[in-house]
Amino acid sequence: MGFFAPCSHFQVSNHLNIISESFSSETNEHSSTNSSHSNRNRCAVRGTLYNTNTIEGFRELDKQKLLKEEAGKIWDDINNGNVEKECALLSRFLVISFADLKKWRFYYSVAFPALVLDPPANVVDLRPASEWLSSEEAESVSAACNEWRSSAVTSGVPFFLVTIASNSHARLRHLNEWESCQQESEKIFFGFYDPCNLPNHPGWPLRNFLAFLYTRWNLETVRFFCYRENRGFADMGLSLIGKALISPQEWEVHGHVPKAVGWELDKAKKVTRSINLATSMDPTRLAESAADLNLKLMRWRALPSLDLTLLSGIRCLLLGAGTLGCQVARTLMAWGVRKITLIDNGKVAMSNPLRQSLYTLEDCLNGGQYKALAAERSLKSIFPAVDAKGIVMSIPMPGHPVSIQEESNVLDDCKQLKELINVHDVVFLLTDTRESRWLPTLLCTSSNKIAVNAALGFESFLVMRHGAGPISSCETVDALSSSMGNLSVKNEHKEPRLGCYFCNDVVAPIDSTTNRTLDQQCTVTRPGLAPIASALAVELLVGLLHHPLRIYAPAEVSGSSDTGNEQPLGIIPHQIRGSLSLFSQMTLVGHASNSCTACSPIIVSEFQKNGMDFILKAINLPTYLEDLTGLTELKKSANSFEVDWDIEDDIDEDECVEI
Repeated sequence: MGFFAPCSHFQVSNHLNIISESFSSETNEHSSTNSSHSNRNRCAVRGTLYNTNTIEGFRELDKQKLLKEEAGKIWDDINNGNVEKECALLSRFLVISFADLKKWRFYYSVAFPALVLDPPANVVDLRPASEWLSSEEAESVSAACNEWRSSAVTSGVPFFLVTIASNSHARLRHLNEWESCQQESEKIFFGFYDPCNLPNHPGWPLRNFLAFLYTRWNLETVRFFCYRENRGFADMGLSLIGKALISPQEWEVHGHVPKAVGWELDKAKKVTRSINLATSMDPTRLAESAADLNLKLMRWRALPSLDLTLLSGIRCLLLGAGTLGCQVARTLMAWGVRKITLIDNGKVAMSNPLRQSLYTLEDCLNGGQYKALAAERSLKSIFPAVDAKGIVMSIPMPGHPVSIQEESNVLDDCKQLKELINVHDVVFLLTDTRESRWLPTLLCTSSNKIAVNAALGFESFLVMRHGAGPISSCETVDALSSSMGNLSVKNEHKEPRLGCYFCNDVVAPIDSTTNRTLDQQCTVTRPGLAPIASALAVELLVGLLHHPLRIYAPAEVSGSSDTGNEQPLGIIPHQIRGSLSLFSQMTLVGHASNSCTACSPIIVSEFQKNGMDFILKAINLPTYLEDLTGLTELKKSANSFEVDWDIEDDIDEDECVEI
């Protein structure tokens, strides 16, 4: 449905408008236009929109054929009597279009199908209505029109009869009252809402109106009334009255559908119009729309179950804004994630911009900008719609003892990190050292948050997701501290819990940075490794978010035949280990350990009961975590175990097996 209204200003014509309500399910080919009658400025006109998928398809459309089809609908409605029942059927429109959504350029052509009178009608004595009518008649017609336009029933009826009695009293009546009007009225005018403002030309609805009057009622002389308004009220000075003389038509002789015209012209030529909205749009909204377009196309063509609302609302916390952090942030944005927080206390060094994609040389000058803040600015400059925040802070680490004077600051960092993890949905562990991942792992386990870990060697990488915590999220701290029975290496779905980054270790995290040479302090890794690991980490998260069990999703291994229900984005592995030197990659599963220094039941229990006191002990006492989890006893047992080797002097080389 399109909508128009009578001309309301002598200098401006009213246009046909296509708005959001034009595509409502209530306004279709079989529905009445009564839903539009309540708005006097929305007279409904039925139409057809052809929107092609390609510019080539747009250019190949047969315009004349499409116009003829629309005109045929008008002709059928005239001949079968539908117009008398619903006069709006006399007007139709046709729009063909192509939308280049990448560039926000729209190509379109518009037609208003009009049946051609052959020979054409001759319009004579076209004058303002105030000159045609006496002052009494003009006043009465004006009052009748205002009443017609004010009624919710008739305001949207664009074609009507104007009858004037001998006493100058005027009435507006529906077209289906034509027969009774002939006997009762002295003067009859055929009125229509005229959107045109030109003083010497009636508007486009008159052409089909004349074709209807001649075809249905055999009228060869028609006095028509072009109704126009001024500031919402009838204006007899702007409205026109004229006389149309219609000769016998060719279609009567040959019995065919009249020819049709109606494509809009530009300097007497049929041209395709185009409009570029990009120049008038907010660049931020434009970037957001362009970014979402790729994801919407992905969902349309390959992944109908892709939940873009979920991805745009997920809150991601990135611990580390280095090589891994930069790549993860960029890939998250590409997936439609809009809420990203980065934590780092380092500054951008001269060696960083080549490997860390969010930084430039300017970030390195004057001692370097803080990475977290520079990353925030960079993300917003790349994509202004992202809700990015950089926080400069240190992560307390076991093996890095603190003095009494430093305890207050360390505890503040612990509390801030805990609060940040609580308000985010996903945590990425992307720091340089092993010990800096311990506290985030413990906090994620305690609050049952999704944690994704990525770590690099020189030519190898590890990407993994941590399993759910040993405590169900519905259990309270009181229940935890009162009963160790709530702690388990199985999750609430009775499957063995998946392990964390520390589950395979038999030693607690220690200081790995002090007294190290330059090559040991820096992350020495092949340049292509970080993008691979970062991409896998984000892809693992997206797959996990689309799994119905989320953090409780069981681990799947590539090549396994018993993966259960296939997920739209493929398997959801626990660990992905890869090697660039071998160009290989494997998926592994590692279950949670009861002796883990980060996620074991005893560790989580102690943290929940003692809070920051527990954290300080873990930081300051080198063997505290090992003593608590039993790793100290385990190592003592291993050291006390002696093996007697029976070494023979004479070895037969034929009995040796090469390993």
